[in-house]
Amino acid sequence: MIAEIRSGVYDVTVRQGDDARYRVFLFDGARPTLVDTGFEDTTDVVGSALDELEIDLKRVIVTHGDPDHVGGLAEIAETHDVETWVPDQTVLDENVVPDHRYGDGDGIGRFVAVHVPGHSPDHHVLIDEEEGIAVLGDALFGADARGLPAGYFVLPTDFFSDDLAAADRNLDRLLDYEFETGLVYHGSSVTEGASEKIATFVEFDGKP
Repeated sequence: MIAEIRSGVYDVTVRQGDDARYRVFLFDGARPTLVDTGFEDTTDVVGSALDELEIDLKRVIVTHGDPDHVGGLAEIAETHDVETWVPDQTVLDENVVPDHRYGDGDGIGRFVAVHVPGHSPDHHVLIDEEEGIAVLGDALFGADARGLPAGYFVLPTDFFSDDLAAADRNLDRLLDYEFETGLVYHGSSVTEGASEKIATFVEFDGKP
């Protein structure tokens, strides 16, 4: 399943289960970019999406090292002969050598990388302020992933987090940026007022 979130921005489902949907994001443009690669055994779905959308992929960026985000990297890099970017801290199989490693504040094409550890130590968010869009990775889930109304964010559960307290605390690293759309990998992405909603979430002090 392919859904166009914004013009030239595609949410591609790579696997659908009874209680979960896994996806990658494709950005068309001057240098078409795939953010995250799905599982090792779902690269054919990514390839089919590229064919259907007639996108000639040039770059792959990985947000962090979970299997649903980096598993397909080796196959996609080899098949499509693309430039690959992986966080400094991400541990890869010895046979996978990225073209570039990146860290906090680095620019990658249209994006700036923001290190937001907690879900995992290597986790990064990718922000394109000019277009008003952020790929939030697993820093946040869509609220409907936890049974709440869509259109808002929640933290991942402790089960899915390396350090849930750090995941919560480090969200303030996103407050220096403005973006309308926040793309998440679990639950529904937020397409209106995303950075404002994150600020409200982060700054809430629990007082009436």
